[in-house]
Amino acid sequence: MKEVQDIIIIGGGPVGSFAALMLSKLGKKVAVFEEHEEIGQPNHCAGHLSINSLKLLGLYPLPHDIIENEFSKATFYSHDGECLPIELSKPVTCVVNRKLFDKHIFHKAKNAGVRFHLNSRVKSLLIENGFVKGVKTSWNDSEKTFRSKIVLDAEGISSRLLKQTTLTPLNPTKLVYAVNAQVENLHNLQSDKVHVYFGKSYAPGFYAWVIPKLDGTANVGLATNNGNPNIFLKKLMFDHPIASLHLSQAIIKNKQFHSIPLGGPIPKLYLNGFMALGDVASLVKPTTGGGIIFGLRSSIIASQVASQAINNKDLSENFLKQYQHHYMKTFNFDFQIMLRMRAFFNSLSDKKFSKMLRFFKKTGFNKSLRSIDEIDLQGRALFKAIIKPKVSITMVYLLINYILTNSLNSD
Repeated sequence: MKEVQDIIIIGGGPVGSFAALMLSKLGKKVAVFEEHEEIGQPNHCAGHLSINSLKLLGLYPLPHDIIENEFSKATFYSHDGECLPIELSKPVTCVVNRKLFDKHIFHKAKNAGVRFHLNSRVKSLLIENGFVKGVKTSWNDSEKTFRSKIVLDAEGISSRLLKQTTLTPLNPTKLVYAVNAQVENLHNLQSDKVHVYFGKSYAPGFYAWVIPKLDGTANVGLATNNGNPNIFLKKLMFDHPIASLHLSQAIIKNKQFHSIPLGGPIPKLYLNGFMALGDVASLVKPTTGGGIIFGLRSSIIASQVASQAINNKDLSENFLKQYQHHYMKTFNFDFQIMLRMRAFFNSLSDKKFSKMLRFFKKTGFNKSLRSIDEIDLQGRALFKAIIKPKVSITMVYLLINYILTNSLNSD
């Protein structure tokens, strides 16, 4: 009889590998199935992460070769070149080499005893008597069945396997379509800050970014809810009044395309013997599109619940629902705030956004943010900052604009 794993994890990205690491530390036998031949390929995001969140996850400091830059500054630009500079008291974000970052977590999990099956595509879930009991895989033109007590789905945004269940997949109308390029030959670009560009002519429904690295290259990208992101990238590099000064002569070394879910968590994250983690569950910040940290946090909670379920010999959804309960108890407030912030920013015209940046500078709002060190839990960060007079004035301004915009949209 074939060995039955305690846990099978679908996907060897950072979320899947981190869940495997956590479960191995809890004494569980874990197998991870990754469809690609190499961990960290293909690269799907810019790798811009919160230092504070990485510390809370026990992942910081990282090896020096993984960190490509750290930032305490950012500048936000409107379509017409209006800008809002922000300078914090210490570095709060870093950009990581995603391939090396993913491999770092992979090696930690592997050294902890996790078994990885690379180049192994999970074709379907093994479902018996209403319980997920394992997976069916394909490898070198052969098919195999692997059994487990619980399956964790960290397959990413494709949701191919999640759609085989009764769970509601992420909302396709809330997707934005992104391109991220690695570029060189930048001209007079400040390398100690992140550059963020807004404007419906350059990144409708989202924003564009330039994230410099210490070696003189940069990650340049954007996402859009309408149109071809590759076309918008060219417009950003050659037409934007500020970005073009730095990027018009830049050379694109390579680029990747991917989708980002901005609709908040799917309605239900669990079934009998099954839990969904990370991007497949749409556990992504609706404001920035960042999913790594929220995905890693889901790994911790899901791993704890899965371990307890196995120990209690109760793999039912009635027990596994604790995963969603704990996750939403921790993060639902922040998700609700971020969803409203996303809706507000999407409702603004370019002209109003430019006017808003001018107002922020006039009130000194940007200077009042100097002590911020939390960028992931944005709901809590906002309410913590609101006691400052300049932030309060700004919030009243934003609230009035939110009410006026929504009342006009409802007419």
